[in-house]
Amino acid sequence: MEPLTTSEIILRVLYQFTPVWIALVIVFAASIAFKRRLGLYGKLFDSPVGMIGFALVMFWVFTGIFGAMDLIVTHDPLAQVSGMKNKPPGTPLRSPGDGEYAWYLLGGDNLARDVFSRMVKGAWIVVQIAPLATMFAFMVGITLGLPAGFYGGRLDTALSFLANLILAFPVILLFYLLVTPEIIATGVPNYMATVLFVFPIVFAAVLLNSRFYTQPRFRTPLLIGVLGVMTWLYLSLISTGGYLVNTPAVSIPALPEILDLFDVSGGILVVFVSVVFVNSPTVFRIVRGLAMDIKTRDYVAAAQTRGEGPWYIMLWEILPNARGPLIVDFCLRIGYTTILLGTLGFFGLGLESESPDWGSTINEGRRLLSRYLHPVLPPALALLSMVLGLNLLADGLREESLKD
Repeated sequence: MEPLTTSEIILRVLYQFTPVWIALVIVFAASIAFKRRLGLYGKLFDSPVGMIGFALVMFWVFTGIFGAMDLIVTHDPLAQVSGMKNKPPGTPLRSPGDGEYAWYLLGGDNLARDVFSRMVKGAWIVVQIAPLATMFAFMVGITLGLPAGFYGGRLDTALSFLANLILAFPVILLFYLLVTPEIIATGVPNYMATVLFVFPIVFAAVLLNSRFYTQPRFRTPLLIGVLGVMTWLYLSLISTGGYLVNTPAVSIPALPEILDLFDVSGGILVVFVSVVFVNSPTVFRIVRGLAMDIKTRDYVAAAQTRGEGPWYIMLWEILPNARGPLIVDFCLRIGYTTILLGTLGFFGLGLESESPDWGSTINEGRRLLSRYLHPVLPPALALLSMVLGLNLLADGLREESLKD
């Protein structure tokens, strides 16, 4: 078979993304049709910048989802095919098997792996880790930032000191410390996960209790059900093989292996914990500042006059009125997290050496950058477009939230 021309490569790549195009058309059509009923999200479609950002972000979200289902990839991202080392885009396989895709659309890397498939699989790693890590960081920041800003005093001083202490530490050095084998062997990342990942449970408990405090017959079974499920998910997330920590020195069981829903690898858990730990202090400071400002508003004084409790005021009066800046920062912080994941992968920290994440792929390709551009450009452009989309989405949300 002859190598593909540039136009043939572009057409075949576009065709491989067919499920993504269909999903984008459906999402945009439904969103535009019902945008007046969708609040701030619906208003986003009145902003051209926001629509472009949303399209870029959702493109990679759907790419990650459909890539994980093997609907887009053309080859196994870890498979090495003889004779395909550093081959240019459009190179045909020497002897493709039955049902095997006949070309490397974006070429082969220095280990003869398909660059296109690795780029697609790398999107799934970003889609899994970046939004979830950002959400956990927000849970930590909101749960601690609201009382710090609302009560002030010694509580605010102590929590602000801890946040400033973490922020003063160099981020990359902190990552290096957390992912070194010696630190991992002590179980420190697992202990950190145990503490940090409990905050969503605390947040949900306080949120529901403050809202339904006057309805104990409804509140009690609701709390039992919601917190029971969240605790199960929490234990599944922090445990590996049924153990919280399983080192030669310490062995702490967390959950029977049969009930462990997630098989989170040690590398991903360390990266997840590192990202949450680094982002939480910044979110804390934002929430604290918003709480200090909003608590002086008239509607907060009215809630206090009605006899509402402090946590009800924080979660049901202050937090909803701070949603605009927080939603914008959430989008921006996913972009920062994506860059952090790329940085960690580039330096070979946390994730496995063969991981198809964009940072690791860029790092592997840079060694031969003077001779072969094609292994580096696809993941680099993917990372760039994802972060650009998140920034544009945040700009669109900020523009519309100011009109609200």
